[in-house]
Amino acid sequence: MVREDTVYPLPKYKIIERIEVKGIVNVSDVIGAIFGQTEGLFGPHLDLKELQRTGRVGRIEVNIKPKNGRTVGTIEIPLSLDRTLTALLAATIESIDRVGPYEAKIVFDKVVDVREERKKRILKRAREILRTWNIEMEESFDELLQE
Repeated sequence: MVREDTVYPLPKYKIIERIEVKGIVNVSDVIGAIFGQTEGLFGPHLDLKELQRTGRVGRIEVNIKPKNGRTVGTIEIPLSLDRTLTALLAATIESIDRVGPYEAKIVFDKVVDVREERKKRILKRAREILRTWNIEMEESFDELLQE
C-alpha cells in the first residue's frame, strides 16, 4: 500500500549490473537473493526495504534468460542516494554469491546518471523544436514576400 504523504523523488542514478547463475532461476529468486543477502549488512542506512519504502530506491528490474543451463541477464536499480551510498550499494549487490541453490556471480557494469541522460534528451528535443520553428518562420516570411 502506498502512503499518500510519501514523496518519491525522481532517481538520480541507475546501477546496472550483470548477473550469471549456474542454474535456471526466475526473477523472484534473484530479487529474493538481493534482499536476503544484503539485509542488515550495513545497518538501517542501506536496508533495501527501508530505502524502497522511503522512495530512495526504486523498483529493482531484473532481466534474465536461460542460456545453456545457466541464467544470465542484468539487474537495474534506480535510486536517489548520494554518490558514496550509490557506490556502496553497487558493491553490496555485487557481493551476492548465490541465487537459490546455485552459485551466482554479479558484476558491476555501470552507473547511469539519470539526470544527465534526461538533460541530453531535452536538449536534443529543444534543437528539433527550434529547427522546426525556424523552418516555419522562413516559410511564413517567404509567403509574406510573395504577397
